[in-house]
Formats: sequence, structure tokens, C-alpha cells
Amino acid sequence: MPTRRWDDPWQKYPASKPLPVEGGLKVAKRRGPIADSWWSKRFVDVLESYGLGARMQRGRRYARSGQVMSLDVTPGLIAAQVQGSRRTPYLVTVRSAEPSPRQWRKVDDAFAARVGFAARLLAGEVPVELDDVFTDAGVPLFPATWGDVRANCNCPDWENPCKHIAAVMYVYAEQLDGDPWKLLLWRGRTQDDVLGPLRARATAAHDREVAPWWPLVPAANDGQPDDERSSDAPPAAGEPPLTEPPDPPHRVLLRMEPLAADVRGTPVTDLLAAVYEPITEGNSQQ
Repeated sequence: MPTRRWDDPWQKYPASKPLPVEGGLKVAKRRGPIADSWWSKRFVDVLESYGLGARMQRGRRYARSGQVMSLDVTPGLIAAQVQGSRRTPYLVTVRSAEPSPRQWRKVDDAFAARVGFAARLLAGEVPVELDDVFTDAGVPLFPATWGDVRANCNCPDWENPCKHIAAVMYVYAEQLDGDPWKLLLWRGRTQDDVLGPLRARATAAHDREVAPWWPLVPAANDGQPDDERSSDAPPAAGEPPLTEPPDPPHRVLLRMEPLAADVRGTPVTDLLAAVYEPITEGNSQQ
């Protein structure tokens, strides 16, 4: 009987065991679902809906045993090191299709119209409606198919995703629980990129002065007649007529929908109100 070659597809070889890792990024849950929040669960559900089968199971085992040594998220890219059976860790990169400038403008408009989106993200929560915002902009918040993801690993496994890529995706999903901004970061935007257009709009509001000498932000008319908003006290001789001081800059926080979120027992809207004015004032002085 002829000897089988090493590359014979029918030859059976013992399964390789990964080298142990000290201080690896081990997911917290040893059993059951890895994710907790709705957005990380949705990410895992979408990931497992691709029909990748046993590769995802092997990736979960790697994620739970701490084989992912490092994971960094930058705009549009996840880069990680995963320890396999070889001494040198494998290098994994996972890219997502980034929205176009036109699609980001639609997302920016939605953030400007719904101040609660940014407030919830700052409080550690992804608004459920944000998924619809991205869909309406023409790009899904979560990759619809594995074909929308460009993943690479320098291991010898020809399958994509291999278990190393799958492990990275599970660790990333768990990290989304603690830092929801990483979801937008992987889609191509940093926290400052998201909040920047909101600050720019606040700066533009500062530029619309009531008069050259008026130092405050003009308030939007909230339905009250002008004569009810004006001051009852007559102006002093030689001084220009005064109008009622505008709403404080954080008045917009009072108009947005209630947020069921707090930080160490303090409502997130109260925290935002405390910093909203100095932020907008700082922008107006730049």
C-alpha cells in the first residue's frame, strides 16, 4: 500500500493545540452568549448568521481561552495578534466598508436633529434608532454579509474567516459592551469626528448675533410672542434697547426626549448641561 503524501486531503492529522497565553484578552463569559448589550448581541447574531459554522465555534474557544493577545480599533480597521500553535503570533486585520461622505452627511444630520443620540453614546448606550439612521443613509450599521467584511490572517489556514479571525470578532463584540463608540470607530468615525459637526453647528449658532455688542447665543423662538419675551424695564438714556436674554446653551437638552441613563446616580442630561455651555463657549472663541 503506497504511503500517503503530507498534502493528501484524506490523511488525518492530530488537531494542533494553541500555545498558552498570559494576559490575553479573554472574554468574561465561559458559557452561553458572549455579548450583553443589544448592539453587541446584534453584532454577534449578524456574525453567526453568515453560516460559518465550526469556524465560529473554534473562534469562540480561542476567545474564551485568551488567545487574542492584543486588539486595536482605528477608523475602519481592527488589528489584532492571536496566539496559535506556532511560536510567532498570527496577525489579523478586519476592515469594514466605510460609508461615503454623502452617507456620513446623512448620519450627521440625524445626530444634529436628535441630540439624544450623542447623549446616549456618551452615557455608554447605542440608541436603537441609530440602526435605522444608517439604513436610511444607505449603509448598514452592522455588516449584512461576510462579503462586506475584508478580513485577513497570515496563518496557513485557507478558510476565511479562520478561527483566529473569528476569535478577534468575538473579543471585539464583547468590547462593544463597555465602549459603544468602537462600533462607529470601526465604521470609520472617531468620537471627535461624530461630535465635531455638532460643535460646528453650535459655533454657527454663536455667530448669529442679536447685535454686535450682544455676547450670548440667540435663542430659537419657542412659540412665545416677542412682546412677552422682551424686558419690562426701559433702557437707560443713550443705551440701545435690550431684548430678553436668550435661553441658556443647554436649553436644547431640556427639549430632547428623556434619557433613561445616569452616570454614578446622576442623570446624564444634568452632566451634559454642566459642560454644554463651556464647550460651546470654547468653540465660539476659536
